[in-house]
Amino acid sequence: MTPEKIKEIADRAEGIKPGKPEAATGRPSKYKDTFAKQAAKLCSLGATDEDLADFFEVSVRTVIRWKTEHEDFCQALKVAKEEADNRVERSLYQRAVGYSFDSEKVFNNRGEVVRAKTREHCPPDVTAQIFWLKNRRSQDWRDKQEHEHTGQVVVIAKEAADL
Repeated sequence: MTPEKIKEIADRAEGIKPGKPEAATGRPSKYKDTFAKQAAKLCSLGATDEDLADFFEVSVRTVIRWKTEHEDFCQALKVAKEEADNRVERSLYQRAVGYSFDSEKVFNNRGEVVRAKTREHCPPDVTAQIFWLKNRRSQDWRDKQEHEHTGQVVVIAKEAADL
Protein backbone atom coordinates (compact mmCIF):
# COMPACT_ATOMS: atom_id res chain seq x y z
CA MET A 1 0.00 0.00 0.00
CA THR A 2 1.43 3.38 -0.97
CA PRO A 3 1.92 6.21 1.54
CA GLU A 4 -0.61 8.29 -0.40
CA LYS A 5 -3.24 5.55 -0.07
CA ILE A 6 -2.55 5.18 3.68
CA LYS A 7 -2.87 8.95 4.09
CA GLU A 8 -6.15 8.93 2.16
CA ILE A 9 -7.55 6.13 4.34
CA ALA A 10 -6.45 7.91 7.54
CA ASP A 11 -7.99 11.19 6.27
CA ARG A 12 -11.30 9.47 5.59
CA ALA A 13 -11.28 7.86 9.03
CA GLU A 14 -10.73 11.26 10.66
CA GLY A 15 -13.42 12.94 8.55
CA ILE A 16 -11.08 15.02 6.39
CA LYS A 17 -12.51 15.45 2.90
CA PRO A 18 -10.24 14.68 -0.06
CA GLY A 19 -8.64 17.70 -1.67
CA LYS A 20 -9.45 19.96 1.28
CA PRO A 21 -6.38 21.73 2.70
CA GLU A 22 -5.64 20.57 6.22
CA ALA A 23 -3.62 23.54 7.47
CA ALA A 24 -6.39 26.09 7.08
CA THR A 25 -8.95 24.40 9.32
CA GLY A 26 -7.22 21.65 11.29
CA ARG A 27 -5.37 21.94 14.53
CA PRO A 28 -1.57 21.92 14.45
CA SER A 29 0.18 18.55 14.50
CA LYS A 30 1.44 17.26 17.84
CA TYR A 31 4.51 15.85 16.07
CA LYS A 32 7.90 17.13 17.19
CA ASP A 33 11.33 16.32 15.73
CA THR A 34 12.36 14.66 18.99
CA PHE A 35 9.65 12.01 18.56
CA ALA A 36 11.75 10.01 16.07
CA LYS A 37 14.50 9.41 18.63
CA GLN A 38 12.03 8.63 21.43
CA ALA A 39 10.06 6.24 19.23
CA ALA A 40 13.26 4.48 18.15
CA LYS A 41 14.23 3.85 21.78
CA LEU A 42 10.78 2.51 22.56
CA CYS A 43 10.74 0.25 19.47
CA SER A 44 14.18 -1.12 20.30
CA LEU A 45 12.61 -2.26 23.59
CA GLY A 46 9.78 -4.00 21.70
CA ALA A 47 7.13 -1.27 21.49
CA THR A 48 4.38 -1.61 18.87
CA ASP A 49 2.55 1.17 17.03
CA GLU A 50 -0.19 0.87 19.68
CA ASP A 51 2.40 1.38 22.42
CA LEU A 52 3.77 4.44 20.61
CA ALA A 53 0.28 5.90 20.29
CA ASP A 54 -0.25 5.41 24.02
CA PHE A 55 3.13 6.98 24.85
CA PHE A 56 2.61 10.05 22.63
CA GLU A 57 -1.08 10.24 23.68
CA VAL A 58 -2.40 10.08 20.12
CA SER A 59 -4.37 7.54 18.09
CA VAL A 60 -2.76 4.69 16.18
CA ARG A 61 -3.94 6.41 12.98
CA THR A 62 -1.87 9.43 13.95
CA VAL A 63 1.24 7.28 14.37
CA ILE A 64 0.58 5.80 10.93
CA ARG A 65 0.15 9.31 9.51
CA TRP A 66 3.43 10.42 11.10
CA LYS A 67 5.18 7.48 9.44
CA THR A 68 3.94 8.63 6.03
CA GLU A 69 4.57 12.34 6.59
CA HIS A 70 7.91 12.22 8.43
CA GLU A 71 10.59 10.08 6.76
CA ASP A 72 12.96 10.32 9.74
CA PHE A 73 10.24 8.98 12.05
CA CYS A 74 9.44 6.11 9.68
CA GLN A 75 13.10 5.11 9.24
CA ALA A 76 13.79 5.31 12.98
CA LEU A 77 10.93 2.88 13.64
CA LYS A 78 12.03 0.47 10.89
CA VAL A 79 15.64 0.33 12.11
CA ALA A 80 14.73 -0.04 15.79
CA LYS A 81 12.07 -2.72 15.18
CA GLU A 82 14.54 -4.65 13.00
CA GLU A 83 17.15 -4.54 15.79
CA ALA A 84 14.62 -5.85 18.31
CA ASP A 85 13.57 -8.64 15.94
CA ASN A 86 17.22 -9.62 15.38
CA ARG A 87 17.79 -9.78 19.14
CA VAL A 88 14.80 -12.10 19.56
CA GLU A 89 16.01 -14.26 16.66
CA ARG A 90 19.43 -14.65 18.31
CA SER A 91 17.78 -15.55 21.62
CA LEU A 92 15.55 -18.14 19.95
CA TYR A 93 18.60 -19.68 18.30
CA GLN A 94 20.47 -19.84 21.62
CA ARG A 95 17.43 -21.43 23.25
CA ALA A 96 17.20 -24.00 20.43
CA VAL A 97 20.86 -25.09 20.61
CA GLY A 98 21.42 -24.65 24.35
CA TYR A 99 23.91 -22.41 26.11
CA SER A 100 26.01 -22.02 29.24
CA PHE A 101 26.56 -18.98 31.44
CA ASP A 102 28.53 -17.96 34.52
CA SER A 103 26.53 -17.59 37.69
CA GLU A 104 26.94 -17.24 41.43
CA LYS A 105 25.22 -19.40 44.05
CA VAL A 106 24.67 -17.98 47.52
CA PHE A 107 24.61 -20.35 50.51
CA ASN A 108 24.12 -19.93 54.24
CA ASN A 109 26.76 -21.89 56.16
CA ARG A 110 26.01 -21.63 59.91
CA GLY A 111 24.99 -18.01 59.63
CA GLU A 112 27.81 -17.07 57.27
CA VAL A 113 27.04 -16.10 53.67
CA VAL A 114 29.09 -18.15 51.23
CA ARG A 115 29.24 -17.27 47.55
CA ALA A 116 30.31 -19.84 45.00
CA LYS A 117 30.97 -19.10 41.35
CA THR A 118 29.46 -21.70 39.08
CA ARG A 119 28.78 -22.36 35.40
CA GLU A 120 25.19 -23.23 34.56
CA HIS A 121 23.96 -24.91 31.42
CA CYS A 122 20.56 -24.55 29.75
CA PRO A 123 19.96 -27.60 27.57
CA PRO A 124 18.55 -27.27 24.04
CA ASP A 125 14.80 -26.69 23.93
CA VAL A 126 12.91 -28.98 21.56
CA THR A 127 10.02 -26.53 21.11
CA ALA A 128 12.42 -23.78 20.07
CA GLN A 129 14.11 -26.19 17.67
CA ILE A 130 10.81 -27.12 16.04
CA PHE A 131 9.77 -23.47 15.75
CA TRP A 132 13.13 -22.53 14.23
CA LEU A 133 13.12 -25.37 11.72
CA LYS A 134 9.49 -24.87 10.67
CA ASN A 135 10.27 -21.23 9.91
CA ARG A 136 13.78 -21.51 8.50
CA ARG A 137 13.46 -24.84 6.68
CA SER A 138 9.73 -25.05 6.11
CA GLN A 139 10.11 -27.17 2.95
CA ASP A 140 11.54 -29.98 5.11
CA TRP A 141 9.89 -29.40 8.50
CA ARG A 142 6.36 -28.12 7.98
CA ASP A 143 3.51 -30.27 9.24
CA LYS A 144 1.99 -30.80 5.81
CA GLN A 145 4.32 -32.63 3.46
CA GLU A 146 3.53 -32.69 -0.24
CA HIS A 147 4.64 -35.69 -2.22
CA GLU A 148 4.65 -35.89 -5.97
CA HIS A 149 4.18 -39.31 -7.45
CA THR A 150 5.70 -39.97 -10.83
CA GLY A 151 5.43 -42.95 -13.06
CA GLN A 152 2.58 -44.88 -14.55
CA VAL A 153 -0.22 -46.90 -13.14
CA VAL A 154 -0.94 -49.99 -15.25
CA VAL A 155 -4.26 -51.71 -14.80
CA ILE A 156 -4.62 -55.19 -16.24
CA ALA A 157 -8.17 -56.38 -16.47
CA LYS A 158 -8.93 -60.06 -16.92
CA GLU A 159 -11.82 -61.00 -19.03
CA ALA A 160 -14.67 -62.80 -17.34
CA ALA A 161 -14.17 -65.81 -19.63
CA ASP A 162 -10.62 -66.38 -18.33
CA LEU A 163 -11.89 -66.95 -14.77
